[in-house]
Amino acid sequence: MAKPPTKVTQKTVPTWRQRLKRWIFLSVLSAVLLSVLAVLPWRWIAPPSSAFMLAEYWQTDRAIDYRWTPLEQISPQLAIAVVASEDQTFPEHHGFDLDSIMDALSSKRTRTRGASTISQQVAKNMYLWGGRSYLRKGVEAYLTLLIESLWPKRRILEVYLNVAEFAPGVYGAEAASQRLFGKPASQLTLTDSSLLAAVLPNPKRMRATPPSDYVSKRAQDIRQEVRQLGGHNYLTFL
Repeated sequence: MAKPPTKVTQKTVPTWRQRLKRWIFLSVLSAVLLSVLAVLPWRWIAPPSSAFMLAEYWQTDRAIDYRWTPLEQISPQLAIAVVASEDQTFPEHHGFDLDSIMDALSSKRTRTRGASTISQQVAKNMYLWGGRSYLRKGVEAYLTLLIESLWPKRRILEVYLNVAEFAPGVYGAEAASQRLFGKPASQLTLTDSSLLAAVLPNPKRMRATPPSDYVSKRAQDIRQEVRQLGGHNYLTFL
């Protein structure tokens, strides 16, 4: 008895559109996984450097003074001074201060703070380059969301106080305190802290010691804002 003819199954070849969709999906998935791997470890590990520190060294060949210090060894006066100066809604927002962004866009009044939150500044300092391109801002926004999702607020502030530039080539609270005030960061007073916070917008042009009239006035305003917030008790997560 003759066997029935074997049915040959024809393999479906994916179209170019299907291959393109698969390639896009895998590329996006790979980018997300790589970005998570680039952000998550610093939740527990002290960063050895930052993008801004590396750029400073490559561009100027200047020695970098960076001394990682745990948050509990940094004066809470510096923490609240920086929050009062840079990002007063830091304990509450999820990476972006929408009111400040709208205010900055409208430009209807003189501002003493920028629209960037501390979380955004951590993303920029740790991973990005200077400039104001839309590409950089877009990547910064994505990294800010990742940082806010993967790190607690305490860690975000701890990293910021360690990687922020307080003087040319001087990064972080401990290096700034030792270089500018001759004492450890744990002993910074509110006056010291307000001077350091006052120069954060442009530490390459403004000096905490000896301060200019502008820096002194700005530091005085910061101390007033700290008192209005209720002092370092405002940061209940510390």
